[in-house]
Amino acid sequence: MKHSFKKIVTVLTFYFLGGAVFGIGVFPVDGQDADAVVVDRIVAIVNDDLITLFDLNQNFQPFEANVKALGYAPERERETLFKLRSDLLKQLVERKLVDQVIKKNNIEVSEQEIDSTLERIKETRSLTDADLRAGLKEQGLTLEEYRKNLKQQILRNKLVDREIKSKIVITQDEIKEYYDAHREKYAGEVKYHLWNIHMRIPEFASESAKRLALEKIEAVLTELKQGRPFESIAAEDQGSPAGPRGADLGLFKLDELSPELRDAVKGMKAGDFSPILKTDMAYQIIYVQKIVETESKTLEAVKSEIHEILYNEASNNKFHTWLEDLRKRSHIKIIK
Repeated sequence: MKHSFKKIVTVLTFYFLGGAVFGIGVFPVDGQDADAVVVDRIVAIVNDDLITLFDLNQNFQPFEANVKALGYAPERERETLFKLRSDLLKQLVERKLVDQVIKKNNIEVSEQEIDSTLERIKETRSLTDADLRAGLKEQGLTLEEYRKNLKQQILRNKLVDREIKSKIVITQDEIKEYYDAHREKYAGEVKYHLWNIHMRIPEFASESAKRLALEKIEAVLTELKQGRPFESIAAEDQGSPAGPRGADLGLFKLDELSPELRDAVKGMKAGDFSPILKTDMAYQIIYVQKIVETESKTLEAVKSEIHEILYNEASNNKFHTWLEDLRKRSHIKIIK
């Protein structure tokens, strides 16, 4: 259940980092050693809004806790935390910019939209209401706080839909170009149903024992060349653990086989058997019982899938471009 809940948070996040808590600076006051007061200050100005040290610390704690749990050396831990804190401040600035555009354009979200999104999340992750509440509690959140975060995310997604996605057009030429560049992704699969007959070679076998093993597997190859079905030999009880043994290996794609077996199998047809192959611990003959092929996917069949891939890529790229332009047009001051 913990794993599922973490996935919920991932689903909600378009590009922002989620909220959490990091201990803010406290200092003793003269004459009050046992007490402490919270010290706060401005760390960034974003147009007419402020980001305070409290805001930054409130979002930083889980990242600090996660880094400290990794057991880094002190110097690396300090460097990692410093970079995380800097990256987080940048994202808080971007979040503030986006929220300002939302407010300016009077973008709103209803309670019904929040309810519907919450139900979709629960359904997608197969969570009951109790599961969700328990997961939120582990994260130090109440359902009300979660709904508030969800509302902000829906608002931001609406802004992206309005400012970015509505202006994206994916052409048929772009879809075909992607399809041609990813042929292997949409090509049909070929799998080989393999059997083998093998003669084990003991680890410390003498030369005479190796020759005897080779003679036995050569006798099998002679029978195969004379037309005896491979399956009948493979199923035959040799009456001795030192005799040839057959096995149904199963279905394999070529790239799932070792280089030696891949070289032997490629080019074989159903019903073919290989020459004698020598490995470190055995002689063996490989047999292709059948070849299973799945149909390739046509451009028409995957057009919608490719459209979605290209649409999302374009959306992400345009969003970052839009956000960078918004930063340039805004008054932002970082106070260190």
